[in-house]
Amino acid sequence: MRISEEIFPRMVCLIISVNKEGKANVMTASFLMPVSFEPKYSAFSISPKRYTFQNLKEVPEFTLNLLSKGMKKEAIICGTYSGREMDKFKKANLITEKSKTISPPVIKCPISFECKIAEMKEYGDHFLVVGKILEEWIREQNFIPLLHKSGNIFMEPKVLE
Repeated sequence: MRISEEIFPRMVCLIISVNKEGKANVMTASFLMPVSFEPKYSAFSISPKRYTFQNLKEVPEFTLNLLSKGMKKEAIICGTYSGREMDKFKKANLITEKSKTISPPVIKCPISFECKIAEMKEYGDHFLVVGKILEEWIREQNFIPLLHKSGNIFMEPKVLE
């Protein structure tokens, strides 16, 4: 059994990176976590086989964009195709905005973070990417997040009594 099927559900986000020419790419991620309250840091893990990983090595910045439950289609598109072969922003009809402090754009979603990479370290078949949050875009605080188990299995949270 894969670890993603054992540790779930996980919040879903879109990570946006750019290459040295400034071309943006977006990927779906659910291996993510907060790291520090003050200053704010967040982390996600990524396979070095991913196009986004190559971008992060070239330009050590990314945006982390948290998805609401209504954004399942966007998560599937951005997690199924490679940015090497297609424009996922166009295919998923993502609305982007220019970031305030870094090169990668943010997308229209409940919360976005502009991050500068503080550290990238290899653990097994993935790298842990820790980013210092430089800017926050809080568009909606009380949203229902999209959660992920594995593959195309998504969930939504339920508040327990």
